[in-house]
Amino acid sequence: MAPSFDWWAKGGHKGTPVVVKMENPHWSMVELESPSEEDFLIGGDSAPSGRVRDKGRNKNAKQLTWVLLLKAHKAAGCLTSIAGAAFTLASAVRRRVASGRTDADADEAETGESRSGREKENPTVKSRIYACIKAFLWLSILLLGFEVAAYFKGWHFGALELQYLLAAPLGVKGAFNSLYSRWVLIRVEYLAPPLQFLANVCIVLFLIQSIDRLVLCLGCFWIKFKKIKPVPKESGAAVDPESGENGFFPMVLVQIPMCNEKEVYQQSIAAVCNLDWPKSSLLIQVLDDSDDPTTQSLIKEEVQKWQQEGANILYRHRVIRDGYKAGNLKSAMNCSYVKDYEFVAIFDADFQPTPDFLKRTVPHFKDNEELGLVQARWSFVNKDENLLTRLQNVNLSFHFEVEQQVNGIFINFFGFNGTAGVWRIKALEDAGGWLERTTVEDMDIAVRAHLRGWKFVFLNDVECQCELPESYEAYRKQQHRWHSGPMQLFRLCLLDIIRSKISVWKKFNMIFLFFLLRKLILPFYSFTLFCIILPMTMFVPEAELPAWVVCYIPATMSFLNILPAPKSFPFIVPYLLFENTMSVTKFNAMISGLFQLGSAYEWVVTKKSGRSSEGDLVALIDKEPKHQRGVSVPDLEEMKEEIQKQEKLASRKKKHNRIYVKELSLAFLLLTASARSLLSAQGIHFYFLLFQGISFLLVGLDLIGEQVE
Repeated sequence: MAPSFDWWAKGGHKGTPVVVKMENPHWSMVELESPSEEDFLIGGDSAPSGRVRDKGRNKNAKQLTWVLLLKAHKAAGCLTSIAGAAFTLASAVRRRVASGRTDADADEAETGESRSGREKENPTVKSRIYACIKAFLWLSILLLGFEVAAYFKGWHFGALELQYLLAAPLGVKGAFNSLYSRWVLIRVEYLAPPLQFLANVCIVLFLIQSIDRLVLCLGCFWIKFKKIKPVPKESGAAVDPESGENGFFPMVLVQIPMCNEKEVYQQSIAAVCNLDWPKSSLLIQVLDDSDDPTTQSLIKEEVQKWQQEGANILYRHRVIRDGYKAGNLKSAMNCSYVKDYEFVAIFDADFQPTPDFLKRTVPHFKDNEELGLVQARWSFVNKDENLLTRLQNVNLSFHFEVEQQVNGIFINFFGFNGTAGVWRIKALEDAGGWLERTTVEDMDIAVRAHLRGWKFVFLNDVECQCELPESYEAYRKQQHRWHSGPMQLFRLCLLDIIRSKISVWKKFNMIFLFFLLRKLILPFYSFTLFCIILPMTMFVPEAELPAWVVCYIPATMSFLNILPAPKSFPFIVPYLLFENTMSVTKFNAMISGLFQLGSAYEWVVTKKSGRSSEGDLVALIDKEPKHQRGVSVPDLEEMKEEIQKQEKLASRKKKHNRIYVKELSLAFLLLTASARSLLSAQGIHFYFLLFQGISFLLVGLDLIGEQVE
């Protein structure tokens, strides 16, 4: 007797309706019935067993058909969504390419500060690295076609098969077969050995640099564990005549160098004028190198307003603007009244020191005659503005938290960051003053001061707010200057380092660690290993890169780099990819500085947005007017009108994105290599090349950061 299934089908109806909703809204709803009692009947008294079985089979087949239809609908919905997304992306890329300008076109149109004072760069010199990348790209495309054809023919030659093919007559093996076998022979005997040797050299450099990074992190951990921090000596009996406070109040000169930075001049001048320091011991110099008459008049007017409020502030403008920032600072230090001051604090135009900045930095100089520099840490008002600023924040957080702090604690030397620091004027003069010979005048003066025996202190707990570049174009130009300048300086001061009287350990640290490892080797292996050698090993598989070089060590180093900025952990993968993407710019800059090419002397003032002040200033308009030192209601009204005017002008301007040909060429090279890696079933290499190629593609189309107007 057949089993009873009354417990399944209660109420006499044939099944419970099941509503299935498709993921794609373009597809209709489908209603199915769950299995009924008849679906499970194998046989029974009321019906022949064969008829029941056939009916059950028909019902099961019907349900299977519905399931298959559901699967088909789901797959079709996914394909439709993917196709729509791909079409949208392709349309965005097409519009971007149609409306964008290449970096070469933009550089030709560039005028002003970045091109003044030097000859136009030789285009032949400028395009050398691009020509090399293009050659690799076309070669990789050719080899990909070659390898795909061989793959579908089933050619996987070993040594014996290769010898047999080479010994066989041409008519037997065919022209294509002969050509491919010759290519394999050339690959094995002539290309693989030098490529493997270069790969091994880069791996060794990579490991050395990784060990250096690990040692720095351990040093930072030790500082945190032992709670080591620079502490100033107890203040003397000096008394502030204005406030009556006891403390150390020497004569301090504050300099604000700027050039055509009308977006941020008000906030920096206001912050410096509000420093908590006796007026009689403080003088502020606004060093304006602007060549725009409107900007000059705005800055001069701002200085006059602060003078009326009682601030001890002066406006200086050079007629002959030679030497960029170094020339500006050198000219200001030649003023006759500078001899009355003992210390000089320097702030770039977008920096906003807190009122207690001098009270937290200058006391470190008291009773410490060997101390030449006190450097504060940077903090960023726009670090969460976009993906580009988030990735910059990771890099700079590691630089200050780890590199600067560890070097300051253990060896009392690090590179001056050019701003947010206080110098002993005697140390500047002893080192030879500001020189215009490189584009990194801050590092230059720090190296020369260290060679003269001066010590530096880094204060990780004293922060000075500033802005990060929000567009890739501004960031790329900044990084070019930061990586070409150190190589210029290394050429100029190598003999001075060797001849100096500092210890052998300090010479080793400065030559190998400070210059070679962190300024030359790092961009060299990053570009060569991950952007050239790795894709080439896909086409010359006899040369290999281990998976730990491609994945595990880079991931570990990225993890260490991101530790000082723990909130950025979700961006660890984009950070790793973006650092490799920036290696082409850093490598190009390093080569330019090392061999004194034209672009090594390029100085471009980093574009500022002024975001840190717009909201605060406009918000003050709506509040009840209050008299503030140096900030009047008419001043705020003018600022609001100026902001509204700028917004109207910006809305009328058509925004252009730049197309970066080097990055695009490398994107196609890496994507081609990833396609080739599929033929060899190299999993980790495929994913790395694929995502790295996509990263280059996004940067090459200027899809990261703010658009450039």
